[in-house]
Amino acid sequence: MPLHPQAALAIQRAGDLPTDLSPGELRMAYERQRLTLLPEKPAVAVTYQLSIPSDYGPIPARFYRADKDAAPCPLLVYFHGGGFMLGTLALYDTACRRLAVAGRCAVLSVDYRLAPETQYPGAVLDAYAATRWAGDHAALLNIDPGRIAVGGDSAGGNLAAVVAQMAQDRREFAVALQVLIYPMTDQSREYPSYQRNAAGYMLTTKALHWFMDNYIPDRNDRLDPMASPMLRPSLAGLPPALVISAEFDPLVDENEAYAKRLTEAGVATDYVCFAGMIHPFFTLGGVVEDAARAEALIAARLRAPA
Repeated sequence: MPLHPQAALAIQRAGDLPTDLSPGELRMAYERQRLTLLPEKPAVAVTYQLSIPSDYGPIPARFYRADKDAAPCPLLVYFHGGGFMLGTLALYDTACRRLAVAGRCAVLSVDYRLAPETQYPGAVLDAYAATRWAGDHAALLNIDPGRIAVGGDSAGGNLAAVVAQMAQDRREFAVALQVLIYPMTDQSREYPSYQRNAAGYMLTTKALHWFMDNYIPDRNDRLDPMASPMLRPSLAGLPPALVISAEFDPLVDENEAYAKRLTEAGVATDYVCFAGMIHPFFTLGGVVEDAARAEALIAARLRAPA
């Protein structure tokens, strides 16, 4: 279908980010741009900042819980998008609150280290360490250790897919569900949608290459499944997956390909491509109604019995 009118409106309102900024300046400009496109922010019963200890230094995080005095609930460990270079806990505060309320669950939003100051595999190590910490402290967080999900959008979707794979290999905690919102799954090559959707839809192919060059400059490293989860030889035995994509996204072809590989490996996988949508639509809920529809899909999976 053609570009959705609400997606076109979001593109118009967002405008273009300046290209001559330092990483710090770009992060502030990106946050100012996206904050104007967020939906309503709901109240949650519990939210607080925490610092997760790790071998690589403390990892800032923010915890949300929909119900204050409820029994142990599912937990979604969420990794924000932004090309491994952008994004903050504050920018994703609204999305995490909405997921906690709709999913009747807890959410742990992880502020992993960003490139270019910290390059691959720093973000992966932080994402895994934070999820392992949550599993080890299930009683403290009052969450069900058998219902820990990992999720994220774009770069965060890459981290969620990688953490699910690492958890299967290391067996230090169990992942019950992976929520992959237009994830970067293969940083080793281009797919046809890189050219089909190269420009005009907020995320450009040029920006994708710039993100990769800053996050993982060594092209040999991009062949590692910890960078490109698509390249893992076997996906068998991974946790169930919900893969969400957007029609006008440079990443849509690799999203579909990863969902297909999961299905062929016997992993219970739901693949939903939002027609007429653009890459960042999940965080544009103030303008794009499909963001709420995607939230509802995720919430339903989080609420489902184990």
